[in-house]
Amino acid sequence: MTTATLTLKDQFPGLAGGWHYLDTAATAQKPQAVIDATVNALGRDYATVHRGVYARSADMTLAFEAARQRTAAFVKGAEDEIVFTRGATEAINLVAQTWGVENLKAGDRVLLSTLEHHSNIVPWQMLGERTGVEIDVCPLTADGQIDLDAAERMLTPAHKLVALAHVSNVLGSVLDVRRAADLAHAVGARLLIDGCQAAPRIALDVQALDCDFYVFSAHKLYGPTGVGVLWARKDILDAMPPWHGGGAMIDRVTFEKTTYAPAPQRFEAGTPMIVEALGMAKAMDWLTEIGLDRAERHERELAAKLRDALGKRNDVTLFGPTDSVGIVSFALDGVHPHDLGTILDEEGVAIRAGHHCAQPLMDSLGVPATARASFGLYSDDSDIEALLKGIERTRRIFG
Repeated sequence: MTTATLTLKDQFPGLAGGWHYLDTAATAQKPQAVIDATVNALGRDYATVHRGVYARSADMTLAFEAARQRTAAFVKGAEDEIVFTRGATEAINLVAQTWGVENLKAGDRVLLSTLEHHSNIVPWQMLGERTGVEIDVCPLTADGQIDLDAAERMLTPAHKLVALAHVSNVLGSVLDVRRAADLAHAVGARLLIDGCQAAPRIALDVQALDCDFYVFSAHKLYGPTGVGVLWARKDILDAMPPWHGGGAMIDRVTFEKTTYAPAPQRFEAGTPMIVEALGMAKAMDWLTEIGLDRAERHERELAAKLRDALGKRNDVTLFGPTDSVGIVSFALDGVHPHDLGTILDEEGVAIRAGHHCAQPLMDSLGVPATARASFGLYSDDSDIEALLKGIERTRRIFG
């Protein structure tokens, strides 16, 4: 049965029973095609990769490296520019602890923004503690966009790295990556983009974006947990030292000296995430078949509908731009987001409530937490209706 013969919700067993799942920004539900691919990789087809001389191992090695090729095509990069990691968090840490340690020193500066996820803040703080690198923070515009005009004024030749989110996991605001790249490169800085929220809903072309590093996680784009991607320019990867030591990342080992494999294998020590990589590749195939343009259009439309409905209430504060993509954060007057989330759960509606691993952003917004509804390809108007019904019930309970 092909994708076209099923409604989108029918393809997601996790949504059976009429559950209204509005926490896709945290992690996406998995289509049956991805589940089947993962089960087959773990069962019927399972073997190690790169080392076995028997047929199934050779077949699995081909499938694993085909997953790398598929990932490269997904971002329009080259196969030897794709490093498999455990997720975007590990990918950013890898860059910080290899490229960062090798290239940054006391007196150098890194530019972040107010809306960054903790995973794009803490690794640079840790690097600063180790090397003396200092961090600057770009403010936001009034509607929650990264203020690139302010970034242009802030950037100096002392800045060696700019690290920004492509799409905010709280506000749904979308960065003009190409302009950010032009600004960074104008002062000689590299640009790292956190693409966790962009990869599931915006067609990617790292060459057109002109960034230097791009990271994302599979589980947010309908794939399994435990695997993610670091894309980096080949010349940058080739100059980066290894991070983890062990099998698979070596050329030759003696007790006197070890030489390392070329990139990207240099950064993939140990037995890799075989099953997860195959599941991720299947998720990319599934998402590509559906269409990234369709995903972006669909999720923008749902976010706009929800913002319009919530904007008509005098007891709701909305955060972020009116053209947010797939993510709507809000506060209900007099109700803590955790209480709202609990009552919505009783109504069969799942949202995220809290600081969303973006505490500096919460401080900037002047709130301890927000309620966040986030959409996926499987989301529809019934999810919005259920959310609004649950908000009405919450209002009655709290008065």
